[in-house]
Amino acid sequence: MRSCLAIKGYPGISIRCCRPFAAAEWHERDPSISSMHLNDLVRRYSGIGQCSALLLTIQAKCLVEVNERKDMARPIHGCRTHVLLHPFFVGLGGALLMGALFTDYMYTSNSLPQWANFSVWLITGGLVLALIAAIFLVIDVALARAGPIRWLDFGLIGTAAILSVVNIFVHSRDAWTSVVPTGITLSTIVTILLLAAGLRGWCVTTAVKTAGRGESE
Repeated sequence: MRSCLAIKGYPGISIRCCRPFAAAEWHERDPSISSMHLNDLVRRYSGIGQCSALLLTIQAKCLVEVNERKDMARPIHGCRTHVLLHPFFVGLGGALLMGALFTDYMYTSNSLPQWANFSVWLITGGLVLALIAAIFLVIDVALARAGPIRWLDFGLIGTAAILSVVNIFVHSRDAWTSVVPTGITLSTIVTILLLAAGLRGWCVTTAVKTAGRGESE
């Protein structure tokens, strides 16, 4: 029997291609093959170069298949979004400032001074939390957690905070004038602004996304 050509493919894959037999040898190995088929077989496998090209094609297919398997087996890591710190305090302070509208309304309904006191306490607490939210906003920026500023939300929350500062001075007046008409009007405007900001998520900036392990940032 004639010797075979051994060509190594991808590691772990070994492909052998035998040199073609002559027509008589093909006929001896399988007498049922016709002469037409013999000539076709001899013509098809007569060149060592053709066999080498066939082996290269098989090798390339093996490489592609192995690379595809490696890609499929590679773990997928998603992006991680940093959690912002300031929205919690913005929302909590906004809830207190909006609660002042309810206490102002109750004061206009029954004229009990305690409702006006409640309004002062709620507005003061909301402004303190607004200051804390501003501090945590600076922390978010310093830690590179915060992205670009959302100017619409910044304008809504900032305007509400400024009006609340004015409102606390209005509520420091005595008796009826502490609420009606200026105090309850300012509380209404602040509530509308904060409702719009709350529907948008209480965020002044966008959160920064970072690539997970195994991905380029």
